[in-house]
Amino acid sequence: MYSNKLIFQSLSIFLVCTFNLFSQVTLPKILGHNMVIQQLKNVPVWGTAGPGEKISVTFAGQNKTTVADSSGKWSVKLKPMKASFTPQEMIIKGTNTIVLKNILIGEVWLCSGQSNMEYAMRKYSKFETAVKGQRPPEDDLNKANNPNIRIFLDRRKYMDPSPEHLGWESAMGKPLVDFSAVGYYFAKDLYSKLHVPIGMISAAVPGSRIEPWIEASKMEISPKMKNGKILDKLSKDGGDPGKFYNTMIEPLIPFSLKGFLWYQGESNCFLNENIRYAYKFKTLIESWRNDWNDSKLPFYFVQIAPYAYSTTKDDRQHTAENLPEFWEAQQLALHLKNTNTVVITDLVDSIADLHPGYKWEIGRRLSLVAANKAYGQKNIICSGPVYKKMKIVDHAIEITFLNTGGGLTSRDGKALNWFTIAGTDGKFSAAKAVIKEDRIILSAREVPNPVSARFGWNEAAQSNFINKEGLPAVPFRTDNPWDKLF
Repeated sequence: MYSNKLIFQSLSIFLVCTFNLFSQVTLPKILGHNMVIQQLKNVPVWGTAGPGEKISVTFAGQNKTTVADSSGKWSVKLKPMKASFTPQEMIIKGTNTIVLKNILIGEVWLCSGQSNMEYAMRKYSKFETAVKGQRPPEDDLNKANNPNIRIFLDRRKYMDPSPEHLGWESAMGKPLVDFSAVGYYFAKDLYSKLHVPIGMISAAVPGSRIEPWIEASKMEISPKMKNGKILDKLSKDGGDPGKFYNTMIEPLIPFSLKGFLWYQGESNCFLNENIRYAYKFKTLIESWRNDWNDSKLPFYFVQIAPYAYSTTKDDRQHTAENLPEFWEAQQLALHLKNTNTVVITDLVDSIADLHPGYKWEIGRRLSLVAANKAYGQKNIICSGPVYKKMKIVDHAIEITFLNTGGGLTSRDGKALNWFTIAGTDGKFSAAKAVIKEDRIILSAREVPNPVSARFGWNEAAQSNFINKEGLPAVPFRTDNPWDKLF
């Protein structure tokens, strides 16, 4: 039997080792070798150490010191810096010293959502079967060679602090295989416009609803609409609120970002959601901005693609109009400042495919939005035609549009399609659509006295209506019941 003295000695050694282990300076996974630091913003650096331990952070001529609090947490903020292609080292000192190498300064974006955002570059072979538009001019999966584009793949089970400080990689070779294709092509196109280092963080989970991406406590709200009606608490919809927020988003806070990219909604559309999704989406956007302490952070999202939701066999009564209603719910987020969207109704080969393969074009369109809205390159057209207003002229409806670019046109030179109009009876009929400058004149023999119009109001709608920059028009209905109530 061990003597009491031996037991006491063993216990003392264990406690000393344990104390030393936990007094080591540690960093969150997102802070590591090869990372990109956001330019022209304060740069938070944070971690844990022993309570009361003095910490110093040195980078690019700056030196910041602090003391870990009673729980061992510490943080400093580096002053804003200009973009730099010069690899630099960051030195963090406490009882131990950490040296992070090969750090660049540039633009950092977080892309999140479900499977279409997660859709990895390893599926590149599917791009070869694309029948619309053009494939990328290069085989990026095998030939990408730009060390100034860096990627961080947020894996929910691997976000604990790592003593190797690995996670960021150059967007080439093996690391690129599993990375978001939308995220990579966004970065590639944005790089060509800005000529600064680009850092992309991908945090996406296939099949995920929106609820797991929202902090659970933020879901405990009962939204009040403008007409005074109060909706039930959002959390009553289930969906594991906070599940992915806790494991994938929270570990990133407050890593400095330029903005967010979001591509999600299919899982909620299967539930026939509309206005309730709009409030969840609003909650997500506002809560993430609040987490990063910046109410103006750009938030750009992808309108989900045409798909045959009406063929789904479950207890819900799906119709061909459920998807357009969901599009409408997504568009309500545009009431929030610094939000924008891209439309992809033209990037579908089959409405039986929930995962269309044109990810390079989706990434490019998101970069057009970022270039125009976030970086002030106003000469870049970033949207197709957007409904502005309507008026009745004789026996027709005149629709005026925003974002007409170089002018309204037909993609294939044929008559514009997927326009319908209705009279007071609410019965919609296919309409003849004639372009007149920045307007469309709609008429139908069956509707001599029209009062409302719709465009692309069907899950299968892949209209030929575009601006001359080739960007598709945004589906709409002039009898939108939610727009003034959100």
